[in-house]
Amino acid sequence: MSLRILLIDDHTLFRVGLEGLLGHRSIEIVASVGDGREGLDLAAELKPDIVLLDMRMPDIDGIGVLKKLREQGFENPIVMLTTSSDERDLVESLRNGAQGYLLKDMEPDELVLALRDIVKGKTVVAPDLAPVLAKVVQGDGSLVEESTPFDELTPRENEILGLLAEGQSNKVIARNLGISDGTVKLHVKAILRKLGVHSRVEAAVIAVEQGLRTSRELETRND
Repeated sequence: MSLRILLIDDHTLFRVGLEGLLGHRSIEIVASVGDGREGLDLAAELKPDIVLLDMRMPDIDGIGVLKKLREQGFENPIVMLTTSSDERDLVESLRNGAQGYLLKDMEPDELVLALRDIVKGKTVVAPDLAPVLAKVVQGDGSLVEESTPFDELTPRENEILGLLAEGQSNKVIARNLGISDGTVKLHVKAILRKLGVHSRVEAAVIAVEQGLRTSRELETRND
């Protein structure tokens, strides 16, 4: 099976070398560019079977190109081919639609096998990073949803945390929700425990950083 590859990598020597290696293995590099924006245009024009994408590039990095390709409706596999073995890079790539995460120090024949598996619909990562893949991909092949500090909170606790983030006191929260001060204190204590913080101020800061909906937003949504 002949594959048509678009290679986007800012290292010219690497692009030239890879083009030669793959060419001897019945894989055609239909275009090879060092600029992410040019790569976006070529992907739309050439519709390659696979886009091979470097992670670290000037101007727009690999994740940025990946996101834009998916936004533009490019549906064929996109594979990160990088020197980065950082777990965060792998997870971010997969969450943004990459179907492979391969390292540049792999053997050429292993790369070819991986590309052919990816075209068949498999998600392939470098062997050293396979344990990370197992953590972020479920049995059905879908990605595990990203967890947040609020996953363990009840709806009422989320509501109270939103009010804390607005700077409301326990008394004001109790009045707004029609519950007692003591009940609010119990909820606040549970919130602090679940978020792993020691003060309501810390909890409020986390709520703001995570973009938690405040009570006013919830009321607006429910109106």
